[in-house]
Amino acid sequence: MKGASEGQTQHGRRGLSLQRQLFLWLIVPQIVLWAAAGIFTFKLAQSYANREIDASLSTATRALSRRIQPLESGLLIDFPRAAQDILESDASDRLMYMVSSPPGKFVLGNQHLPPIPSTTTHQWGVAEFHDGEMRDGDKRIPVRQAALYVRMGGGLNGPEQALLVQVARSRASSGELARGILLDTVLPLSLLAALLTLVVRVGIKAGLAPLTTLRKEVDGRDPEDLAAIELDIAPVEVRGLAEAVNALLLKVRKSMDTQRRFIDDAAHQLRTPLAGLRSQTELALQAVQDPEVVARLQKVHQSALHSAHLVSQLLTLARSGPEGASTLPLEQVQVAALCKALALELVPRALAAHIDLGIEGGDDNESKGVVLGRPVLLREAVLNLLDNAFQYAGAGATVTLRVQRLQGWVRIQVEDNGPGMSEADRERAFERFYRAQPDAKGSGLGLAIVREIVLLHGGTVALAAARPHGTVVTMDLPLAPIFKET
Repeated sequence: MKGASEGQTQHGRRGLSLQRQLFLWLIVPQIVLWAAAGIFTFKLAQSYANREIDASLSTATRALSRRIQPLESGLLIDFPRAAQDILESDASDRLMYMVSSPPGKFVLGNQHLPPIPSTTTHQWGVAEFHDGEMRDGDKRIPVRQAALYVRMGGGLNGPEQALLVQVARSRASSGELARGILLDTVLPLSLLAALLTLVVRVGIKAGLAPLTTLRKEVDGRDPEDLAAIELDIAPVEVRGLAEAVNALLLKVRKSMDTQRRFIDDAAHQLRTPLAGLRSQTELALQAVQDPEVVARLQKVHQSALHSAHLVSQLLTLARSGPEGASTLPLEQVQVAALCKALALELVPRALAAHIDLGIEGGDDNESKGVVLGRPVLLREAVLNLLDNAFQYAGAGATVTLRVQRLQGWVRIQVEDNGPGMSEADRERAFERFYRAQPDAKGSGLGLAIVREIVLLHGGTVALAAARPHGTVVTMDLPLAPIFKET
């Protein structure tokens, strides 16, 4: 499970673009800092609101304490009803009070104010502030209250008395004030953050534009184009990578040149002695009369022909790859004309094998069925298809070479009415050195060569059963770009 999890994590990292990674690395800390700044601003606003409320509560407690006068028989509280109505006039932000003497024994006011925490050390004449809750029917209202402990009387004014004056106000006002400050502060910051996010995104995109250009310069290349990357378009940070890629391309070019020279040398070194061997066996067959010697010379001659054909196919297979095909020029090829010329060329061979060879394809295909490719390889592909049909269809069979213009494609079909192939053989027919009939002539490379050539030209090839019997091979090649709209 651990290995699977690590694999998924690595896959996720590989799937995340550099632009997104940079954007996340810049935006995520910005969002975190924005949230932290919002919380800090709210706390700071609450602190300022509490300071204002504490100041007003402190003033109210001192003003109320000055309205109390000690008497010999108790206390005189000179608190007019009008002042009381003013304090309690705002239902949403009432200023509630309570006087107790001794502290804790209710005398006047709202007896539902929360008690003063017993753990607090009280100082006489100094207001202290607490948060608490008071009951208002079934509701509990959070309040902020100030408590002032006062000593009065003594001497001529009678015995000294201790008073507790409490004034409380709902914390709703402080919360509204804090939220107002938060909105007034965070809203502009949010707009600035959104603008900064846009600027960061545009900046990242502009900063990575050279990388995008470099990627397009590499992605848009033909597989055969091994020219060095222009270092002027590479940013300084990735110039070392571009230089390493150029060094690799140089090594690939040298390797391809070596392979190309090897193919050319092999073609020359193998074809020459095989051609000499074939000529010598032909001369020996004309000069020798002994039947046993003639039979052996014929086997040698057939082996020489088979070897020459195998060498030719191997060289064609090597050239059908991208590295080998790069030596052959790209041309506009009229597929119908190429197939007609090849069919005419193979007529003597078809007559000798007692095969009825025909071609289907209108004159419109000659002018419109044009592909961009390498004529030598395309001719070899069609030749291999016909060669396979001649070999496996057998004497007396009919072989049809068909050319069709489709939407954006040119279709080449070679159909025969021979015994056909089994489904298992059709699935493996394009494998190298695979032969449906082990005793058949050939090397088993014909269809493999066809597949390589078709893939090189961006096409597809398929093999299916013909009706009522036989085999049909379909090769689709893309039209040249300038002919796709015609």
